[in-house]
Amino acid sequence: MKSPLIALLLMSFTVQTFADDWTQWRGPNREGRSTEKGLLESWPEGGPSLSWKATGFGVGYSSVVIADGRIFTMGDRDGASCVIAVSEKTGKPIWVSKIGEDGGHKRYKGTRSTPTVDGNDVVALNQHGDIACLDARNGSIKWNVNVREKFAGRMMSGWRYSESPLIDGSKVVCTPGGSEGAVVALDRKTGKKLWETSTWTDFAAYSSVIIAAIHGKRQYVQLTGKSVAGIDPDTGKILWKAERAGKTAVIATPIVHNNRVFVTSSYGVGCAGFEIAKDGSVKELFKNKSLSNHHGGVVRIGDHVYGATGGTFRCVDMRTGEQVWNERSVGKGATVYVDGKFILRSENGPVALIEASPEGYQEVSKFKQPERTREKAWPHPVVANGRLYLRDQDTLLCFNVSK
Repeated sequence: MKSPLIALLLMSFTVQTFADDWTQWRGPNREGRSTEKGLLESWPEGGPSLSWKATGFGVGYSSVVIADGRIFTMGDRDGASCVIAVSEKTGKPIWVSKIGEDGGHKRYKGTRSTPTVDGNDVVALNQHGDIACLDARNGSIKWNVNVREKFAGRMMSGWRYSESPLIDGSKVVCTPGGSEGAVVALDRKTGKKLWETSTWTDFAAYSSVIIAAIHGKRQYVQLTGKSVAGIDPDTGKILWKAERAGKTAVIATPIVHNNRVFVTSSYGVGCAGFEIAKDGSVKELFKNKSLSNHHGGVVRIGDHVYGATGGTFRCVDMRTGEQVWNERSVGKGATVYVDGKFILRSENGPVALIEASPEGYQEVSKFKQPERTREKAWPHPVVANGRLYLRDQDTLLCFNVSK
């Protein structure tokens, strides 16, 4: 059970929301968990009813965020990488703003990052390292910085920038990677550098920074292709670091619970757990292949972590790394938790509703996503205000999942 202090700290980390909005990557606290209640306990055979379908989102794999009646995402269109705002109620366009060049990787073109919205600010990072702060009301650009050029940014491999930037009060935090510092903090109003992790210079991976409390100390936690570290939010000082070698692409957002850190990646690497002491020393608790998540993310419920490994869905004890169960699912994909269940979106299209229980895998419902493209369905599912959102390249689908 969390102490009152830790609970209060964690409450303060959440970007301000309205009703049950979803204002940043992986939702409140970036944990892949929705606060929604009173949703459908199962879906009809053909899936939940489609409220609306919208197009015009361009090329890319960005997920969506929802705030104050608007949906924000990114995509390559009109010869540029763009931030896009549409109506939450209808999907009709509100504004489109260009923040940089389009293109990128020759096979997987388009944007990867998900914007973050807080108040009237939307912060977005494109595949080339252009990070911009825009006015959520009209899309006007307040500032735009290329982190690759400004901070000599380097990545662990060539899949392009995919991190979703963090807004934390007066700061915007992101991971250029490279010799000047793996992570930087920018002034939210101006985009000017506040600090960089000059003693931690790993190349950037594809994971996103989270905020956590470890022994009551508020800090940022980030995972690269070489290590995972805790960062002082005020100074950029490294509070602790654990070596954790990844391969090719390290993507999944780390998990912090009870002063322990859980990380996972694919390409034959697996997962690892670390216990952080008050003095910043680190103990490796386990390292195994019980859960090797690619880019669909993992979710912690209690002391268990759930997520996809290839075509299986797995449950692992976060304290020991032991695999609790492992079952075939609708396929490798992205996971979110809502109202006692997981929604698993396979990269090949099927979507499943799964009981969230360490007792075993129980698939409640599933349906085939309509309007499928030939590209992988990598954008994560989002649930907000009784609706399920599935982005598939140029198309966004909105389903009614409320009772």
